[in-house]
Amino acid sequence: MLLVDKRWSLFLDRDGVINKEKVGGYILSWREFVFEEGGVEALRILAGLFGRIIIVTNQRGVGKGYMSQEDLEEIHRRMKAMIEQAGGRIDAIYACTEVSEESPCRKPQIGMALWAKRDFPEIDFRRSVMVGNSERDMLFGRALGMHTVWIASTAPSPTPIDLSDEIFPSLWQWALSLRQRNA
Repeated sequence: MLLVDKRWSLFLDRDGVINKEKVGGYILSWREFVFEEGGVEALRILAGLFGRIIIVTNQRGVGKGYMSQEDLEEIHRRMKAMIEQAGGRIDAIYACTEVSEESPCRKPQIGMALWAKRDFPEIDFRRSVMVGNSERDMLFGRALGMHTVWIASTAPSPTPIDLSDEIFPSLWQWALSLRQRNA
């Protein structure tokens, strides 16, 4: 059973975890961004449990020219503002816009985690959780020794299943469970 405190860091994928994923496409503007049900409330709960909350997101749409870096930053600025308005927080967002699967920042490679560690030296990956909805998210977390949580928003479970320590249908349901365990 996972028990956390303010020494723990939370790493979150974005699409399919915080907001609805556009399967087979990219969220290109704020107009297309829709929070997952309970997503904002989940982040309020999680802000009370974790010392750091960090988003690590592959955003190849920028590298492919479908959207600009400014478009991505506007989405993230507005997303953060709504989360903060509800009492939650995001300490940092790291987005890999590279197209190549071999890019050191593109999950499952660990580059974005290393950026976070540089910016927040207190992060201990063994006291960190990676929450995502893809095999690459789980591989990212496993490579760093993190506890991994699969959100079954777009696929029922990871393949192979042993990549995740926990499986929940949504970030909201995981946050409720974690709050109850840590009460």
